[in-house]
Amino acid sequence: MAAPVTHFEVNAKDAARVREFFSNLFGWKIEIDQQMNYAIVDTGVKMGINGGIGQAMGPNSSVTFYVQVEDVKAHLDKAVSLGGTVVMPLTEVPGVVTLAQIADPEGNVVGLVKGPQTPSPEPKPKRAAPKRKSSAKSRKVVKKSKRR
Repeated sequence: MAAPVTHFEVNAKDAARVREFFSNLFGWKIEIDQQMNYAIVDTGVKMGINGGIGQAMGPNSSVTFYVQVEDVKAHLDKAVSLGGTVVMPLTEVPGVVTLAQIADPEGNVVGLVKGPQTPSPEPKPKRAAPKRKSSAKSRKVVKKSKRR
């Protein structure tokens, strides 16, 4: 039986700094559980997986996951501007994939894969109720109110 990836986890020496880095880089919504010093990550898109960012228990941070983005080069540049480094430059495997790897401010390696983004579905707007024909009674009320 197959086992799909359903979660990712980043364990960092400075979890707050790393949460801010990824939130700013990818626009993720991050909810912190102060008691556990762990944050749940909502990527905000229908496809892909959500995950978590926690405090590293030992001296080393750890993570490896890939994030699908529309513009890999733009995200490489943004990662560097936020304090990250390029581990693998923009690389195209013709007909297969375009990817790169960055390291966050603590050295955790994260892959970037080119692909379209699919936003979470917006709630469908409610349809307006059909207009009713005015009755003779409602016309009388309007006429009376205009006399005042």
